[in-house]
Amino acid sequence: MNFDLNEFWTNYEPVLLAVGFKVLSGIFILVVGFWLINWLTRKVKKILELRQVDVSVAGFLTSFIGISLKVLLILSIAGMFGIQTTSFIAILSALSLAVGLALQGNLGHFASGILLLTFRPFKVGDFVTADGYTGTVKDIQVFNTILTTLDNRLILIPNGKVMGNAIENMTAQGIRRVDMTFGIGYGDDIDKARAVISQVIEATEVVDLTKGYDIFVKTLNDSSVDFAVRVWTENANYWPAFFSITENVKKSFDQAGIGIPFPQMDVHIKQ
Repeated sequence: MNFDLNEFWTNYEPVLLAVGFKVLSGIFILVVGFWLINWLTRKVKKILELRQVDVSVAGFLTSFIGISLKVLLILSIAGMFGIQTTSFIAILSALSLAVGLALQGNLGHFASGILLLTFRPFKVGDFVTADGYTGTVKDIQVFNTILTTLDNRLILIPNGKVMGNAIENMTAQGIRRVDMTFGIGYGDDIDKARAVISQVIEATEVVDLTKGYDIFVKTLNDSSVDFAVRVWTENANYWPAFFSITENVKKSFDQAGIGIPFPQMDVHIKQ
């Protein structure tokens, strides 16, 4: 049996032309669609970078958007060829539901991470208290926020817990107030002690004197008169200011003959 190409073309020409047109149209739509999706994801990535969104989150979001749009494009092209996409959509929906239920907690932490990076209650390098933990923010990840404590421990806090609790950012303003308490004896001169503390503060270089400072009697304790001392300094100088003033106040009190009381107990022995 000989195959007659002319007869075959004559009989199936309309069908072949229709199928060829659909194939060419599908290829054209696929190429143009992929180009547009890639262009859109690049624009989204640039916008996220301008908003200073974390690199890992920006990459995840652009990848997710790109894959989702490409899947929709392929399903649309499949529909052009008469392929039933209802079953595919049903399968994808079932898989999405299963994955969503399995990762419900992680999805919540992911959403909280996006909120942290969007509203920025703190940034990397800030000294914060979050979910009861205090430390310097080392990294804001997709699911967790990482803190470094003062003794160099790493604390990983789920982002959902960070957003669900109070956040105390102690370095957001760029300058902090250092609160200290110094006690003197009831027999010592209050004005003299205040003058000594004032001299120590004004001689401390890391103190921001333009913000002023406070020295006032805070409490009359059982064995001491306590001064509340408040000074201002830059974030990086908080602990240097605290330790320097504490040490120099003690030395200056000793030179001025001002005593710092400590708990004492009198024992009376009766015969």
